[in-house]
Amino acid sequence: MEMNRDFYNQLAGQSVANETLPRSTALDILTSEEIELLPLLNAAFEVRKKYRGKEVSIHIINNAQNGFCPENCRYCAQAKTSDSDIEEYPLKSDEEILAEAKNAYEKGAFRYCMVFAGRGPSATRVAHIARLIREIKAKYPPLQVCVSSGLLDEGKANILKEAGLDRLNHNLNTSERNYPNICTTHTYADRLNTLAAARRADIQLCSGMIAGMGETPQDILEVVYALRELQVESIPVNFYIPIEGNALGPAVNLSPEYCLRILCLFRFLNPKSELRVAAGRELHLRSMQVMALYPANSLFLDGYLNTKGDDRRRTLQMIKDAGFTINSDHSVEELLGKEGSTLEASPDGAAGHVPMKKLQDLRIFMPSPMS
Repeated sequence: MEMNRDFYNQLAGQSVANETLPRSTALDILTSEEIELLPLLNAAFEVRKKYRGKEVSIHIINNAQNGFCPENCRYCAQAKTSDSDIEEYPLKSDEEILAEAKNAYEKGAFRYCMVFAGRGPSATRVAHIARLIREIKAKYPPLQVCVSSGLLDEGKANILKEAGLDRLNHNLNTSERNYPNICTTHTYADRLNTLAAARRADIQLCSGMIAGMGETPQDILEVVYALRELQVESIPVNFYIPIEGNALGPAVNLSPEYCLRILCLFRFLNPKSELRVAAGRELHLRSMQVMALYPANSLFLDGYLNTKGDDRRRTLQMIKDAGFTINSDHSVEELLGKEGSTLEASPDGAAGHVPMKKLQDLRIFMPSPMS
């Protein structure tokens, strides 16, 4: 028996009022055939419109260092246990990182995300990141800065806050129960402690999950309720991208409909948060990608850490065609005009394959053959 319209109206109303949904209802959103996808998306869109309008925030990620990580996260191509064919390089120069910040701003990014591989930054690395943040904020004041740097204590978080850091990214990734199945060199509690340190330093939090790593629907519930309790400002929902050489096998149970149900659940339980349809949208949502913008109000442009995403023009055109605008000093039309008419091939979701980034995709300044 299908749910009537009152059920979906009640979902939207409870979420707009920031009421916590019962876990039984949350589980039904993920699993019940009686809850239809299109009315569910419409209910989530009502919540998104209330708090985020019809605006999309574009994020561009800078893989500031690729590889050389001592952690054993089974999903990650940069982990010490991965045999994936990535383009390893040590920390980029300040000049290159700043050039990439300029490039992100000019491409319409609202937020520039710098990712530093490793367990956590040393005091020297923290001071270095702080200098970069100050310079980026001085040159491009509208550009929000996010850093992903591993485990942090409160002292290091305070240094980054004083430099002008807007957000710290540190994903929970999965539930506490499932965490030992994906990583053993640090714990779920370590991640919670880093988020708590950032919160005490008055840094906004960016934390989400990776779906498709063998978790159950109950595990997804654990993450979404934890992020609600933490009042996380920005939630990236990633859909696991299998990369050859990683310790983790193929993605599990990620149909386009299930991915959209996950996004709706995150929106209902975190109505005010920025919700990002992040890595894997091309692979797992395929022809239904645009539907993700009804619960989510943010996405990545220019791909992810080590894998390519959709062509920039295709993504911008998708945003425009669906009637959304972007949160930027630049309009969608202006950015489309800069892109020209040539489209790169879209990642082959049907074949379960996503191309890896080459060095020219990862770096503005190409190292010389002797470096």
